[in-house]
Amino acid sequence: MEKFLLFVDGENDIAMYPVSRLAAVTCAADEAVLLRFNSGVEPAGGTAAANDLVTLTTTAGAAVEKAIFEAIARAISATGPQYNDGLITVCDDINSIFLHKDILSCAITLDT
Repeated sequence: MEKFLLFVDGENDIAMYPVSRLAAVTCAADEAVLLRFNSGVEPAGGTAAANDLVTLTTTAGAAVEKAIFEAIARAISATGPQYNDGLITVCDDINSIFLHKDILSCAITLDT
C-alpha cells in the first residue's frame, strides 16, 4: 500500500500527496523546510502542472532541519501500527498535529 503525506494549512487549504510524488526535500533558509511534489493536477489547458510546494515553518536551530528530514524519511519507511492506514500527517495547523515537534506550521503552494 502506498503512503500519503497530509498537510493542512487552513479550513479549506488541504493537500495530500502520495509518497511517490515527493520529488525533493530541501532547506533554503533557516526555519524553512521545502517539500516539492510532482503535481497530479492538470490545468484547464491540459498541460501538466510542474510542481506543488509545501513549506514547513520550523523552530530555529542548527540541527532542526536535518531532524525533520529524518522524521519524514522514518515515517515514510515505518511499518508500525501508527502508519498502517497509509496516512502520514506531516502538518495539521488546525488541530496542532505535527510529525516532528519542531514543525510549527505549513503553507501549500500549488503549481510552482
